[in-house]
Amino acid sequence: MGYLNRKILMASVGVSLLLALPARADIAIGALMPMTGGLQVYGEACLTGVKLAAKEINQAGGVLGENLVIKVGDTQTKTQPALDAAKKLVSLEKVAGIVGALGSGNTVPVAQTIAANDGIPMISPASTAPSLTMLNDNDFLFRTAPSDALQGVALAKLVRQNSIDKVATLYINNDYGVGLDGAFRGAFEADGGQVVAAKAFEPNKASYRGELSQLAKAGATHLLVVAYPDDGGITIIKQAIEEGFFGKFIFSDGLKAQKIIDNIGAQYLEGAFGSAGKSVSTEATAKFNAAYKAEYGQDTPSPYIDSSFDATILLALAIEKAGKIDGAAVRDALRDVASAPGVKVGPGDYAKA
Repeated sequence: MGYLNRKILMASVGVSLLLALPARADIAIGALMPMTGGLQVYGEACLTGVKLAAKEINQAGGVLGENLVIKVGDTQTKTQPALDAAKKLVSLEKVAGIVGALGSGNTVPVAQTIAANDGIPMISPASTAPSLTMLNDNDFLFRTAPSDALQGVALAKLVRQNSIDKVATLYINNDYGVGLDGAFRGAFEADGGQVVAAKAFEPNKASYRGELSQLAKAGATHLLVVAYPDDGGITIIKQAIEEGFFGKFIFSDGLKAQKIIDNIGAQYLEGAFGSAGKSVSTEATAKFNAAYKAEYGQDTPSPYIDSSFDATILLALAIEKAGKIDGAAVRDALRDVASAPGVKVGPGDYAKA
């Protein structure tokens, strides 16, 4: 009996010692990405940029000495699922910040409803709607992608450089579509071009023949489509070609995807062009591209992967500067780590930063 009691006592002491050992705590960042829906191809691609950044961060010692983990929330490229996913990231996953969302139509409600109210900084790597700049978000929303106030001007210049005078526009009826169409139209017409017809469309309809027919009657030589692949973009392009409404296209950044070519056919898209945000060619860009190819075995397949990488690095550095997991403190540190004065760093320099 005495031996048995001694074994039980020793076991109890062992359990107590194990429970007393401090566990390594992870610091979580949310990746609010469209893993399904109209922007799925972009969500999958941008997540690779987030993961590449997390790998570099953890190899350099993590954040505040802890391991950085990425918690993914699927927006489904829809407003309510985006809100639900963001709330789960904040309430259940206890993320210190959010990278995302991608589509402006998802980013705006999440920023105003969740980020602003719960005090969680979020950085969108792809939301380009001009309205984000003046959004009532308690200063918790940031972005690493250029505004469509810039992209619209650049696209208008590109169209005019191709000696195109008249276009029709068909744009998705959300913050992204309305913002880009407006910026393009203002710049294009100021430069002597003419938008002869413009129409907003609702996503996920079986047919856009009515809208296309109306636009075709206006006499434009080209159709500018501001859309996402699976929310109507592919259907619009197919029906425009099948019905003979349009054969020449200009695309927004939301349609820069291999999926467009695979579904339409390269022979039907000859001469099509468009615009998308991209980092300028620098040493930092070259280092990022090399790191991405080494990790994934290919060049970056779509826009906004590099800006997803940047957003993740910035959040981690802001947490380091804040010295704690506190939304307001991290928010206040973001501009400091992203702006002059300071020492310039780039991909591969997280340990130095």
